Amino acid sequence: MTGLYFHIPFCAKKCPYCDFFSVSYHKETVSQYVGAIIRNLSAYAPEEMVDTIYFGGGTPSLLSAAQIGEILNACAKYAHLSDSPEITLEFNPTGERTQYLHDLRTAGINRLSIGTQSFSDAQLSLLGRTHRAADGIRTVMTAKEQGFDNLSCDLMLACPHQSEAVLAETLDILGKLPITHVSAYLLQVEEGTPLSGSSELLSHLPDDDTSVDRYLQTVRTLAEFGFQQYEVSSFAKAGFESRHNTKYWTCEPYLGIGAGAHSCYGGTRFQAKRDIAAFCTAPIQPTELIDPSPCGTEERLMLALRMKRGVPVDALTLQAQKKLPLLEKGGYLRAENGCVSLTPEGFAVSNAVIAALLG
Repeated sequence: MTGLYFHIPFCAKKCPYCDFFSVSYHKETVSQYVGAIIRNLSAYAPEEMVDTIYFGGGTPSLLSAAQIGEILNACAKYAHLSDSPEITLEFNPTGERTQYLHDLRTAGINRLSIGTQSFSDAQLSLLGRTHRAADGIRTVMTAKEQGFDNLSCDLMLACPHQSEAVLAETLDILGKLPITHVSAYLLQVEEGTPLSGSSELLSHLPDDDTSVDRYLQTVRTLAEFGFQQYEVSSFAKAGFESRHNTKYWTCEPYLGIGAGAHSCYGGTRFQAKRDIAAFCTAPIQPTELIDPSPCGTEERLMLALRMKRGVPVDALTLQAQKKLPLLEKGGYLRAENGCVSLTPEGFAVSNAVIAALLG
């Protein structure tokens, strides 16, 4: 099985913390871009069965439902789709979009990843989001009414001025919504973004210990609402883990189409060039090789340790195995039944723990 990823690099407004490849929305350019996606699909659709499709961005919900439908029809025409593929679209919760959500469901989208980020208006303003808390709630409820039974919400942690009480209020709202999945990310200050140049916001970012506290608060509260952690940033109700994102962590193949899209396919890892004009005009998207032999042993271990199920003890080097007792005593991992897995405390500092084991 393989996955298809479509990068839709258009935004009405770029968030100040985002360093993903995106450009301003222009109707004519988007139309050309959709045509280029379909042209690329016809040229080199995966030979394997496709069981997941993911529209990421950017803001894929800027495309019309008809354009999404065109792409999905092309998938059905040129790719070998499984009987029940997971088809996800990232959705920005702005405005009243009942008809659009209805049309997306009719087009074939069966999972939404909604960019709620917070249910505090003050936090949303600090993050530069264009929606308010009420918009996020309304979007979730409307999507449910329109037949979406698989709904994910994004949550941003360790934001400026995000106190325990502020986060608790957001988590309480989140836990009571009819959703099946939460993706919770620690805010990262990426070089070159507007956030990185805002001394005011940077001065109010939490320190490392406080960030860990907010993360662990999230893990505990989501568990109380029935969301079990299955990856460092991912929480799901039983049976609703993201099938597409799991491919990234288990080194399963996926083909990315669109300017800036990444792929791990055909035994190599590559990226389409970040060039809208080149993508729209070239017969096949121009790409750049990233790794001729992706997912070697160390990378597989690193990615597997991001997941709750962990890795077999004997997959680690003898040197790494010698470090297990100390890390286990510190509460960062569990080593039992021949398997090593990180605890929530370990996930909170996963980069350091994984580096200690693989370094």
